[in-house]
Amino acid sequence: MPSASLESLLERNRTHADSLPEGHFDDVQDGQRPAVVSICCSDSRVSQEGMWHTEEPGWHFTPSNIGNRVWERDGENLVVDGSVLYPIAHTETGTTAVVGHTGCGAVTAAYEAVRGEAGDEPAGIEKQVGLLVPVVEEAFEEGVVDSNTDEAVAINRLVEYNVRRQVEFLADAPEVPADERVYGFVYDFQEVYGSVPGRTYLVSVDGESAPKRLREAVPEAYHDHVRSLL
Repeated sequence: MPSASLESLLERNRTHADSLPEGHFDDVQDGQRPAVVSICCSDSRVSQEGMWHTEEPGWHFTPSNIGNRVWERDGENLVVDGSVLYPIAHTETGTTAVVGHTGCGAVTAAYEAVRGEAGDEPAGIEKQVGLLVPVVEEAFEEGVVDSNTDEAVAINRLVEYNVRRQVEFLADAPEVPADERVYGFVYDFQEVYGSVPGRTYLVSVDGESAPKRLREAVPEAYHDHVRSLL
């Protein structure tokens, strides 16, 4: 079993603290005004600060969960996850990025559940995966994947489909301001979308997912950052 020692954690933190320039936190001592909230899938291979090259504190609010979900269940209803909504509601962050990633384990678990292949999971994991199951079921119904689709291909299509659905939900949520910009990305470290590992590919803007329309929203230099598996 991989295991970090207490000493290694302390040593890594000492290296981090020693690397910070003087006054690194001066501008955020009394509060935060992040420019973007980025809801990403919890995965050790996917660094939110790394993918956006975030170096300064206070620029980037970084909640994450398995499956990069923007929703949680409140009784019978789905509501915007509080970790996502907090910076929007309390720091007026006007940009939200929903970031899935290739080879997602949470999407794989939901896919296996829909196919009747899921194993036993602790209740907390089962609950979180269960929130993704309707997305996978809907994807099957719409023909995004079917029983004959290669599993690796199916998972990556479902990753993108899930990002689109999360963006749509957040963009339409009544508790989110109408002028909030909501972008959907897939972080590709497996060279599924292209040959640049670590690139985030734009797959949705405020619910719009047609690649032609998305390319119109970005400078020409970034047209190759817009791709779709669907």
